[in-house]
Amino acid sequence: MVKPTLVTNTIRAQREQVGMTQAELARLIGVTRQTLIAIEQGKYSPTLEIAFQIARAFDVRLEDLFQYPEE
Repeated sequence: MVKPTLVTNTIRAQREQVGMTQAELARLIGVTRQTLIAIEQGKYSPTLEIAFQIARAFDVRLEDLFQYPEE
């Protein structure tokens, strides 16, 4: 069983705000829809490159899109 990541994100909210489907965003950043679903659900942490591509797709900073808990 894969351990969920501690990284959380607001990808779904951002995507819905601009009216973009999962398939459209996945195609734009070069991943499968299944990969995007896993990232949105916090089951998979994107690579830094993919994280930047997602942030740029919404014209936001990484910190606005991804959060990591402070201890």
